[in-house]
Amino acid sequence: MKRRVIIMGAAGRDFHNFNLVYRDDPNVEVVAFTATQIPKIEGRKYPAELAGRFYPDGIPIYPEGELERLIKREKVDEVVFAYSDVSHEYVMQRASRVLASGADFKLLPPQKTWLESSRPVIAVCAVRTGCGKSQTSRKIVKLLVDAGRKVVAVRHPMPYGDLTKQVCQRFASYEDLDRHNCTIEEREEYEPYIDLGLVVYAGVDYKKVLSEAEKEAEIIIWDGGNNDAPFYKPNKYITVLDPLRAGHERLYYPGEINFISADVLVINKYEQANPDQVDILRRNIRDFNPSAAVITGASKIMVDNPEGIKGRRVLVIEDGPTLTHGGMSFGAGIVAAKEFGAAEILDPRPWAVGSIKEAYEKYPQLGKLIPALGYYPEQLKELEETIRNIPCDAVLVASPIDIRRIIKIDKPAYRVSYFLEEIGHPNLMDVLADYL
Repeated sequence: MKRRVIIMGAAGRDFHNFNLVYRDDPNVEVVAFTATQIPKIEGRKYPAELAGRFYPDGIPIYPEGELERLIKREKVDEVVFAYSDVSHEYVMQRASRVLASGADFKLLPPQKTWLESSRPVIAVCAVRTGCGKSQTSRKIVKLLVDAGRKVVAVRHPMPYGDLTKQVCQRFASYEDLDRHNCTIEEREEYEPYIDLGLVVYAGVDYKKVLSEAEKEAEIIIWDGGNNDAPFYKPNKYITVLDPLRAGHERLYYPGEINFISADVLVINKYEQANPDQVDILRRNIRDFNPSAAVITGASKIMVDNPEGIKGRRVLVIEDGPTLTHGGMSFGAGIVAAKEFGAAEILDPRPWAVGSIKEAYEKYPQLGKLIPALGYYPEQLKELEETIRNIPCDAVLVASPIDIRRIIKIDKPAYRVSYFLEEIGHPNLMDVLADYL
């Protein structure tokens, strides 16, 4: 008899694990996916066009809250956990629910889900969302491009729309983003590469994505999502650490895998951390990955109009995922507001509407920040309305993209950007010498 399986996910790693490990296995029947973290993805199906010959009707996707009922109703033998940036305690709580319902609980090792490339792969991962993967990736890309190498980035999946249209996506222009109806969260990851004149791929079927990327790349940059492990076997495995959350490198799944597997560890935000936080990181590096090269770096802040901040009452918009399931209570926007002399950082909560208001209830650490959430059109309208309601003098946009291109901000708005600057040696040029 076929082994009956449920895959717990969030529209990314779950689909990849299915494609590589389960889709063509005649001894397994995946009866359902469950979904969490991302709004409005449950109630869909993993379509038959992608599910393969054993699944002519596709595979249903249910809310994770229905897990126990599904295990009993579908007589499930095994549940596979397949999403990221959750605490070890969180994972074991889900395991307990599964085991209490009578099914096996399983985690797949990254090696079983790696695809091998004919090109060198440099993987940039992290121990938590918001550590600074994007800054690190952009710095690596610049070094490689300046050395005359043809680089293509492949981004961890964010397939929140029609999956049949997102099998393999190529982004080289803003028009590509519009054509694919990208959410704010997708744009935050793709636009910085487009700004650098590069091509970035993403999608659902990462074997097809790899095949297309290899046609135009000498070197592939794997840009990880959240704190997930890479989908491609890396020739150089780089993991970014955050001293402001020192200790989390050993407390979150699957970020700890990235921590102990890395060839190179980057301690970002070094200048913002206190010595005790850095000591915790260095002690854990010594104890659990002593062979890794360790780079220290600063997250440098820039504002396109510093004078527009001084003495003003400002609203700060930060990267959504970093603030929500990343658990951060401040980001580059708060740092910029303080550094450039804002008179007051306004609390947006009294004026929040709809799903933005709900986010403050779900993630109380948000405090005086507004998360750049835009998973669906109604949420974009709610974000725009919330900003319009707030009686501020200026808006600091510290999202990785310029959201002024997507929503209308009826007040002076200034971009906050940030970049990685290494301190001393080794630096990225040192550890990438073979590729330069």
